[in-house]
Amino acid sequence: MSELATIVLAAGKGTRMKSNRHKVLHPIGGRPMLLHLMDAAASLSASRTVVVVGEYREQLHDALGESVDYAVQEPQLGTGHAVAQAKEALRGFTGDVLILYGDVPLVRADTMRAMRERLHGPDTPAVVVLGFRPPETRAYGRIIAADDGRIEKMVEHRDASEEERACTLCNSGVMAVRGDELFALLDRVGNDNSQGEYYLTDIVNLANGDGRTCAVVETDRPGEVAGVNSRAELASAEAQWQAFRRQEAMEQGTTMPAPETVFFSWDTKLGRDVTIEPNVVFGPGVVLHDNVTVRAFSHLEGAVLHEGAVAGPYARLRPGAVMEEGAKVGNFVEMKAAVLGKGAKASHLTYLGDAEVGEGANIGAGTITCNYDGYFKHRTTIGPRAFIGSNSALIAPLTIGADAIVAAGSAVSRDVGDGELRMVRGEQLVKPGWADRFHDAMKKKKKAQAKDG
Repeated sequence: MSELATIVLAAGKGTRMKSNRHKVLHPIGGRPMLLHLMDAAASLSASRTVVVVGEYREQLHDALGESVDYAVQEPQLGTGHAVAQAKEALRGFTGDVLILYGDVPLVRADTMRAMRERLHGPDTPAVVVLGFRPPETRAYGRIIAADDGRIEKMVEHRDASEEERACTLCNSGVMAVRGDELFALLDRVGNDNSQGEYYLTDIVNLANGDGRTCAVVETDRPGEVAGVNSRAELASAEAQWQAFRRQEAMEQGTTMPAPETVFFSWDTKLGRDVTIEPNVVFGPGVVLHDNVTVRAFSHLEGAVLHEGAVAGPYARLRPGAVMEEGAKVGNFVEMKAAVLGKGAKASHLTYLGDAEVGEGANIGAGTITCNYDGYFKHRTTIGPRAFIGSNSALIAPLTIGADAIVAAGSAVSRDVGDGELRMVRGEQLVKPGWADRFHDAMKKKKKAQAKDG
């Protein structure tokens, strides 16, 4: 195929979002929606990318840097006018041009690839349009096409006749166009329509009038061309993306008894035979290796779980948490910047922060690493096979040796050597009969108060 350039339209104001953030930078799966689209397009190895910007363009520059060219659309006079702003940036370019929309973020790379392949079909169409059949056609523009996919006419909903509106094949706006024809066609587009705008769809009608062929490629996933113009539509796009991602995860060997309750991040990586129980949320940066189990109601972010590790239920793994092979954390355990060694366990009610726990160590319930002194973070190192009794406070910086035992209820502030027992408790005081005398005295007092009252 010929060289490829992409034009991404992102000049819309997004007023319905009611936000100071550019519309296309609102996240889906924890990542700005625009970057989902840019990644899909990047897989086609485009040599040039032009982003058409308007209001809040400095935010887009901050997000994309110098990796793309920018064209400014001001004022905004329609989609045809927007694409025309890329003319200077693509001067002399004669390859394929893919026209995408920053607020239509879920278009798949396979769909883009199919459009390019159609552009190079035997009938060499000038324009290929991505069509879809939504459950409700609403105000979408229509594609009037023959059975072989050749487009006979494109018409906006506002300008369509009742017969044309009865057509269910709708225009997504996404197009693939021959670069040596695109801007010549755009130069001929007028604005004699109900909105007084320059419609990109008119290039199809102009090419048809010139005797050129234009074709439609129809997606079998209408959700991938859903636009995002409001918070409600953002939530719908998130739901659609999550549905795609869950399906992909299950196809690749992940078990989820209630997939609709699991929420992935854009970069979650899953090995084979992973099990994810209901109501698990993944933030960015999580890697699960083979045979990992994440139990219900857990939240993971920036964590790596090696083969056979088990987390949860109700576990919270924060950035820098690493569970080595066969390690286990149970309910209400939190880890941050901590490594739990091979086969080590922290079964419940524990905080491990800035810590390294050796192979086979056991961390008792209620144990915490006191890693912050109000100014600086300090590390705790626990040796292999060490046993930390319940309700212990390990005051960093601290090293506990291999096979050491820390007695339950201890507050340890000095290093513990290999094989040592450390017990840090106040002396237990016993007063025989004291409780009985106390109860008798209190009962008499209460009875006297009731009598006086």
